[in-house]
Amino acid sequence: MSRHDLPASPPSAQGVDAHGIHAFLDTLEAAPDIEPHSLMILRHGHVVAAGWWYPYTPDRLHLLYSLSKSFTSTAAGIAIGEGLVRLDDPVISYFPEFEADITDPRSRAMLVRHVASMASGHMEETLHRAIAVDPDEIVRGFLLIPPDREPGTVFAYNQPATYTLATIVQKVTGQTLTNYLRPRLFDPLGIGEVAWQQYPPGRDMGFSGLHATTDAVARLGQLYLQDGVWQGKRLLPDGWVAEATRPHIANAEQSENPDWQQGYGFQFWMARHGYRGDGAYGQFCVVLPEHDAVIAMTSATVAMQSVLDAMWEHLLPAFGDTPLAGREKADGELAERMSALVLPPAPGEPAPLTEPEAWSGAEFTPDGGTCADQPGLTRVAVGCDDDGWSLSLIEDTDRLDLRVGGRTEWTVDPTASVPTAVTGGWTDPDTLAVEIVFLETPHRLVVRCSLARRTFEARWKTAPLRAETLSSLRAPRA
Repeated sequence: MSRHDLPASPPSAQGVDAHGIHAFLDTLEAAPDIEPHSLMILRHGHVVAAGWWYPYTPDRLHLLYSLSKSFTSTAAGIAIGEGLVRLDDPVISYFPEFEADITDPRSRAMLVRHVASMASGHMEETLHRAIAVDPDEIVRGFLLIPPDREPGTVFAYNQPATYTLATIVQKVTGQTLTNYLRPRLFDPLGIGEVAWQQYPPGRDMGFSGLHATTDAVARLGQLYLQDGVWQGKRLLPDGWVAEATRPHIANAEQSENPDWQQGYGFQFWMARHGYRGDGAYGQFCVVLPEHDAVIAMTSATVAMQSVLDAMWEHLLPAFGDTPLAGREKADGELAERMSALVLPPAPGEPAPLTEPEAWSGAEFTPDGGTCADQPGLTRVAVGCDDDGWSLSLIEDTDRLDLRVGGRTEWTVDPTASVPTAVTGGWTDPDTLAVEIVFLETPHRLVVRCSLARRTFEARWKTAPLRAETLSSLRAPRA
């Protein structure tokens, strides 16, 4: 199956009221704390709406954060179906090299199903502790942290649990998750390029770090909606979808948000409606079996419950039981809107308002001595050449060079070492204010330079969860 052959349909032909999708878009775009990047809605196996807010585009990989976990779960399910992994095996049985080190009875009693369902017995996240115990082997560090309760009795969202599940799959297959899934999942689904961050080198992280397109997320959701069967071929073991997407452990006490209180499966969240994989800052794969629908979405927001609330308020009522007649105009208006989505650019002129010679070659240091949001960012330089004005962000020996377009437009440099889009410019004679979107992530950096003080301020609208250099904010590639 090729990348572009998901069947498309007008919403009304699949019983979907376009007005509900409009209302959902209106809510997203009106919310000051939600920045949507992409949206695909599938109904009865057809794409009824798809759009990307420029400068995000359909073929662009996007960091999925913890939505990566659902792909890891899928890899585990396939490995179980191949007889390589068993849910009721002790975790330690896959790591005989740690046998002498792991003496705590609860750690030794931990089963594969427990790490798959975030029920290792720990009461809180253990990632930093596990790394501190053994920075070279997180699994060993994790198993050396005695669980607080018996495995299988309590829920805690815990990255090393997923990392351990991913490591088991990679160990028994002798392949990275990406390579293992390529012939078994990605190629059969028609998923093209993906990239997974590794730690240590050679091992896909599993709990985060997967970069994929929105289309790939939608296809994974559709595969689960179809009980693991794609074009008549079973890709996931019989019964896996039902097992992975039922609540294995209660989590009602872990969050104030209702859609994080409905139980947890095998790296899938149960929700008030259906189930989902999700990642930090609003990366969603929502599967709605009762409506035969999938919603795939990428964004930049900390208000993830608000996004789900908007789905339930506007999209669920839009899913009807039968095709809707006479809706050609509404369908056409929605298609036109979806094809013209754009993130609002920031104001600014493409060149200094006065004294361009003072700006050309000017360098700026952090206001206050250090940049709190990005401590490695020590200098900003402004330059001018035949192609116009540029902005350079400098971290020790790393230098990210960007073009400044201005005049309320987005500037995307196809030759940049890091995929970025820049908006903004000179807002007054003393101030250059730009916003840099790192296009393979959810993240946007706002930089303001003061010519009078020769200082800059930089702040993230949503901060990367790992301490990164700016040049690393992209999908990993060879």
